[in-house]
Amino acid sequence: MAANLTPQYYKAEEAYRKAQTTPEQIVALQEMLRIIPKHKGTDHLQGALKSKLKEAREAYQAELKTPKGGKSYRIPRQGCGTVVVIGAPNSGKSRLVSELTNASPDVAEFPYTTREPTAGMLEFEGALIQLIDTPPISGNQIEPYLIDFVRTADLVLFCFDGSSDDAPQETADVLRQLETRKTVLSEKTGFDPADFSIVHVKSRLILTRSNNPEAGIRQELLQEVRPIEFPVIPTDLDFEEQRKELAKSIFEALDKIRVYTKRPGEPVELVDPYVIPNGGTVEELAHRVHEEIAISLKFAKVWGQADHDGQAVGREHVLSDLDIVELHS
Repeated sequence: MAANLTPQYYKAEEAYRKAQTTPEQIVALQEMLRIIPKHKGTDHLQGALKSKLKEAREAYQAELKTPKGGKSYRIPRQGCGTVVVIGAPNSGKSRLVSELTNASPDVAEFPYTTREPTAGMLEFEGALIQLIDTPPISGNQIEPYLIDFVRTADLVLFCFDGSSDDAPQETADVLRQLETRKTVLSEKTGFDPADFSIVHVKSRLILTRSNNPEAGIRQELLQEVRPIEFPVIPTDLDFEEQRKELAKSIFEALDKIRVYTKRPGEPVELVDPYVIPNGGTVEELAHRVHEEIAISLKFAKVWGQADHDGQAVGREHVLSDLDIVELHS
């Protein structure tokens, strides 16, 4: 029997996956249990959620009693998406974050330069995206806190050095390190339907130094060592056009749209767009602008490629990238 989970349930599931503290996890799990459809098709999932909730409550009680120790980092989420950049030593992670954002991570030709996570903001045509550089992962080393960074990311950029003969095996080692910790890099994000403890995270393999003559061969070797089942983006950060294309690919992978708003009777200013999920509606935009506007909203006028200029639409109208919207309440 199909589970037929609702959009509200998936929203609560996303909140659970992105939770940065145990109390946040508990609240999200309680909400998931509250709104999950109650029928035979969800019996197994309900049981898994109850087990997770019990574990989270026990973990929280243990946290209260245990002195804190070891490294722990928490970077507040910013922008329209959080993108975590990972990879083996010297795979080009820090260079990527340095070239695309305002951050200044240590960049060097020798490995293990990055010792702690560093965040920066990528600006892509009005949209701000948070990129986080992370310490390298190897076959015998991974910082424990990195698992939470990866599992809560909106997108993972997994760097693969196209100029290194060691890259195929090192990249396979990183995947193994993650998968032994029930974290799987995938084409899309979600919990594994067969095991709720396994998290799949939307990812892109970034083939750095892709202009190296043998980069393609090394990528093929990686597929033989450990097949990659998510998209590959080749790039060479020495070239501005390729940096721009990479920024565009990152925004598109987040599956967001930019929407501009204007007041009735006033010209539009094409700055600081609202960024909402692809498939977002006029009502969703109104909630982002102000809750009172969303409550009193009567209709909207939309200008864009998919609509006639100034067309009047209702709350459920699906918006497109770069639409201009005039909200009437």
